[in-house]
Amino acid sequence: MGAADMHVKKIGVLGAGQMGHGIAQVAAQSGYDVVLRDVEQRFVDKGLDGIRRNLGRQVEKGKLAKDVADAAIARVHGTTDLKALADCDLVVEAIVEDLDIKKKVWQELDAIVKPGAVFATNTSSIPITLLAAQTKRRAKFLGMHFFNPVPVMKLVELIRGVETDAATVQLVTDVGAKMGKTVVEVNDYPGFVSNRVLMPMINEAIFAVHEGVATAKAVDDVMKLGMNHPMGPLELADFIGLDTCLAILDVLYEGFKDPKYRPCPLLVKKVQAGHLGRKSGKGFYEYGGEGKIGV
Repeated sequence: MGAADMHVKKIGVLGAGQMGHGIAQVAAQSGYDVVLRDVEQRFVDKGLDGIRRNLGRQVEKGKLAKDVADAAIARVHGTTDLKALADCDLVVEAIVEDLDIKKKVWQELDAIVKPGAVFATNTSSIPITLLAAQTKRRAKFLGMHFFNPVPVMKLVELIRGVETDAATVQLVTDVGAKMGKTVVEVNDYPGFVSNRVLMPMINEAIFAVHEGVATAKAVDDVMKLGMNHPMGPLELADFIGLDTCLAILDVLYEGFKDPKYRPCPLLVKKVQAGHLGRKSGKGFYEYGGEGKIGV
């Protein structure tokens, strides 16, 4: 553990959705006090329930002692009040991928949270430098891109903005390590590394279906059995959400102005139809209860 990590005792997490409550859970399990904030109490409650359920499952499976799980839950404090994050040492934002909403929130947080606290965004595609510019602490601002589901996935992409300083990178690297994550440092380009490589693969798989090369299942089987991927690209797209895939491809397309990132028309059509994948019950596959692929 680096010396810088000693300064982080309390972590604020903005957004109690799938990513936010996963980040809050991992932080609490790592011994940090956590403030989990969302705009409405029902979202906060849903996030806290998600943490309880996840930890409860681990206890049932014998992977976690009940007193350890209870202690982690006790360290998470849910709130709708932005001011509750005032004394956090690190704030991780995991709200909707909407530039205007993120800008506004960072401007508000910059005025509320104590000077010296580090700001991190979990954005999967919005430029870090652009968000950092909304604050007066650009040197203490970076990207901390977790992967879904957060408690399981080991990677954190750490993205430096143009002005992020070395001490901030070190501090967040230490926090990530304490959370049991492997922190991989990348620079601030559209899509970072993960989505810049992944999304064109998913898009190309959709083109293969669109052009009648093969069925969705055939494409996925080829990638699972031939490339040893645990999940095929179309099944993965359904898991991520087809609307999210489209949004990230749009960011890549806009950011690089390169036609190789052009979203497949079939992806656009599915999003327009509301066939967004697991969360809507239908994408490239149909889903029954608990997100299982229907036959």
